[in-house]
Amino acid sequence: MGALFKLLNTRGVSTRRIATAAGIGQGRLYDYMNGRFRVEKLAVFEQIADAFHIPGALLGLARRPWEAAAQAAPYHTPLGEVLADSDDLSAMDAFRNADRQAGGGRLYSAVVRHLTASVAPRLVDGASGPVVFGAAAALTEMAGWMAHDSGQDDLAAAHFSKALPLARTSGDLPLAAHVAASSSHLALQTGDPRQAVHWALVGVELARSGPHLPSLMARLHTMHARALAATGQYAPATAALDQASVSLELGADDDHPWLSPFDHATLASESALALGDLGIVESALTYAEQAVSLREEGRARSLALSRITLASLHVRRGDLDSAVGVGVELLATSPTMGSVRVVQQLDGLRDQLSQHTTYRPVCEYLARFDDARRMRALLLADIMPQQRGGTGIDDTAHT
Repeated sequence: MGALFKLLNTRGVSTRRIATAAGIGQGRLYDYMNGRFRVEKLAVFEQIADAFHIPGALLGLARRPWEAAAQAAPYHTPLGEVLADSDDLSAMDAFRNADRQAGGGRLYSAVVRHLTASVAPRLVDGASGPVVFGAAAALTEMAGWMAHDSGQDDLAAAHFSKALPLARTSGDLPLAAHVAASSSHLALQTGDPRQAVHWALVGVELARSGPHLPSLMARLHTMHARALAATGQYAPATAALDQASVSLELGADDDHPWLSPFDHATLASESALALGDLGIVESALTYAEQAVSLREEGRARSLALSRITLASLHVRRGDLDSAVGVGVELLATSPTMGSVRVVQQLDGLRDQLSQHTTYRPVCEYLARFDDARRMRALLLADIMPQQRGGTGIDDTAHT
């Protein structure tokens, strides 16, 4: 709340007006703004929300009585926008749906163009409110994921590092925590599990400071578990997975407009990866099978990644027939899916299977795989990087 008071003041609202709206003296207001005290009274949150037309969801409150009218009103309100501008949300949903099905490789430029042409000008518009920073943060984070899906991890890291301060400025702590989870995922994929632990814990602290969203906490605990598993910390990693499972069970109705969903299929995928890193292959296999069975057909990339994990685990336990069976299903993955990550992880699976070419079914499968790989490389030549990136078999909590 102190950060919100400072934001209002920098946007031209006098400290006297803020203090009056909150029903406090200016001295106490300065204490809040300087971090010497925290606002704890619910009445203050409600008074500020109503005085400046801040949607209740941004302050952890129930929907305010005036919000329905505000959403039907023209674009500008005393603080600019409502929770999220409908055009920004529509763009986000369109990009997200296309990304899940077709991959982010060819969508990255479109997201960046939308940010540049539609969102960036409003960041410096004096009439805009803090919510535009939320839109900028969410779309910048999405651009980071699409860069990652294109094999451009340095570019992805740059986007995530820009998205976090934008989310903080918006006052949307769940969104800031969500960005931290993305940074944790990227650190893990670029071979820095200690940094992945750091970002997961940053996200947990941010999430605990804002409205309680159980599914967001589940995502963060899962990323923490994966990072701990990558360093071989069995007990802490499995405890974090248990926390994630408990949190997800509580997250029945905690939608947030900017956060991509975290569901049981994603938790199963991530659990399979974490347990696989810990060498608990049988349990990992159970979770991988759950992930494939739960994954919606409309999420083609996530389904492909889950199948890659499942096939990889079959190879590790020596069940080559099952690995080939899952591999045959992977051959049906659209060759036009614009995901460099899928290509790289398919190649990782091929490397695993190539150690067993004396087994005829594997040899025959790899011949079919190589034909499909050549076709995929031809169709994706415009987005494939010159060098392979990433760090092995992976799934994503993002989509």
